Amino acid sequence: MREQRIKKRKKWKKMLLVGLIVFSVLLATGLAYAYSLYSQLDQAATKMHEKIDWTGSGNQKEKIEQKEPLNILLMGVDERAGDKGRSDTLIVMKINPQDDSLTMLSIPRDTRVEIVGRGKMDKINHSYAFGGTKMTVETVENFLDLKLDYYIKVNMEALSEIVDALGGITVNNNLTWSDEGYYKKGYIYKKGEITLDGPKTLGYVRMRHLDNNGDFGRQARQRQVINAIVDKGASVSSINKIDNILEVLGDRVKTNMTFSEMKDIQKGYIGARKNKKTLELKGSGSKIDGVYYWVPTKESLKDIQNSL
Repeated sequence: MREQRIKKRKKWKKMLLVGLIVFSVLLATGLAYAYSLYSQLDQAATKMHEKIDWTGSGNQKEKIEQKEPLNILLMGVDERAGDKGRSDTLIVMKINPQDDSLTMLSIPRDTRVEIVGRGKMDKINHSYAFGGTKMTVETVENFLDLKLDYYIKVNMEALSEIVDALGGITVNNNLTWSDEGYYKKGYIYKKGEITLDGPKTLGYVRMRHLDNNGDFGRQARQRQVINAIVDKGASVSSINKIDNILEVLGDRVKTNMTFSEMKDIQKGYIGARKNKKTLELKGSGSKIDGVYYWVPTKESLKDIQNSL
């Protein structure tokens, strides 16, 4: 594993550091330690916290105390009735308080990797179906040659509920389309600035077949939506919505991050949302034994490993 500062890219991309939504609201209101809000956040964090057979880097406390960069995996899990689900959104986030940066890497769902614990090559989003959170984080660590500190697992339905709790978000849509397929609801997304409620947001981040950029277009919309959520969460208008936001987070989000660690990150790392950066893993689509995979180039993967 290697540490080095990452140069700014011309364009930035995203997805969901759900904790930053709460931290941004706390910072904006200046009420982080008011007793009533503190108590609500404590209760939500307790519901969110879970223990699994994975310790991460093992020195998270020391890293936070010394304000070293933290590596967090965001998993957007699309679970349906009778189906354990797959981690269709995987974003590695590096939060660096030394230069107040939030660097994000989206891993395409069809990326061909070795699934840790199974000893075989498969699509990375299948790791969750095979072995849940533990197998997913260990597979990502192995793929990127990186030790993660934390994970944040979000049920995709939480995205809808968070947007509604905030009173909607505004995004700049770069193409016009009507939703289709499994998630068809009859929504029309016009090109330009549009306002989305929760259900429309889900359709916005799930679409890929009508976009010439496919899964990469969907990743860009996901990043766009989460940044809109973070910015809305940090606005003064969200102060009166904090109860609803915390309720959604407690019910729909799971993480190995404790309440104490959340508070320390809020104090020492919140400035990172000011400078968003992106890393892009380059590769191409390929059929192997009749199955479609996205295969990263060795050079690009090596560059990413050196940068994180």
